[in-house]
Amino acid sequence: MVKGLGLILYGIKINTDTNLIYDFDVQTSYKYELTLQQTPPQTLKEAITCGFKLYQAHGRKVYLYSNQEFDAYLPNQPWCYEVDGIVKFYWYSNHKTIYYEKLDHFTDQLLGFWFTHLMLPFFMALERFYEIIHAGAVEIDNKAVLFIAPSMGGKSTTTDFFIKQNHTLISDDKVSTFFEQNKLYAVGSHPYHRPYRKFEELGYRVDNFTTSFKPIHAIYQLKKTIPTDTITIKEINGFEKFNTLLPNYLFSFPWTKAQRMKNLTDILNSVKVFEITIPWDKQRLIEVYEKICEHSQNI
Repeated sequence: MVKGLGLILYGIKINTDTNLIYDFDVQTSYKYELTLQQTPPQTLKEAITCGFKLYQAHGRKVYLYSNQEFDAYLPNQPWCYEVDGIVKFYWYSNHKTIYYEKLDHFTDQLLGFWFTHLMLPFFMALERFYEIIHAGAVEIDNKAVLFIAPSMGGKSTTTDFFIKQNHTLISDDKVSTFFEQNKLYAVGSHPYHRPYRKFEELGYRVDNFTTSFKPIHAIYQLKKTIPTDTITIKEINGFEKFNTLLPNYLFSFPWTKAQRMKNLTDILNSVKVFEITIPWDKQRLIEVYEKICEHSQNI
């Protein structure tokens, strides 16, 4: 359970006295600092004039509001991220405080889930803290390795298997990344994993969680095959590499398109991407695991 100030999520130190229910008590590296507090200023609420349905997730509608058309991102622009019936989050762009307002069905547990799993990653992308890749990530020999896959493609199952073999968790689902000295780094998200994908829960707590930013060693695209297939790994290059990575970038905005293309080019030039065939048989996960570990060690 969160106790007082200074929890760290996605490489951001969150100063709050709000109860987020979950046990985020892990000391890890951070790049940014924010404050989370209740009761948004009335002037901020009144500045919101327009919005739209952003998406539906976990059985709830999510809305995004501001004071203008959604084709630019300006300093001091007011924003509101609403989870229907649960909570509204408010902030000004380029400011370091996020406010929340309780709605009719609010609970501390739902606040912890929505803030951690969905609102904060969206906020980070909007504020351009990080580029976020939809992936599971673990450490193999102290190196960051990412798993990407289409929906229901085995990403969570593979990540879970590595965790159970005592590999360090970096991220369950959303990997925050940044470039530094020509290297792409993975940022630890939070010490929870959701292998069963139950609505509005972060899953089980993982004790072995990363404590520092790690250069990304390799990215593996998981490709489902029939249970009896041979497990193979091949490197992805050229335009196929671009097409493999682009759909796994989360939260696209019109004003970040140029920067995103630059970042994607940097990734293409700095990180190797591989396709691994995954026989759709849980009894063969140990073979997949051993194949990835051996391959990663030889890159």
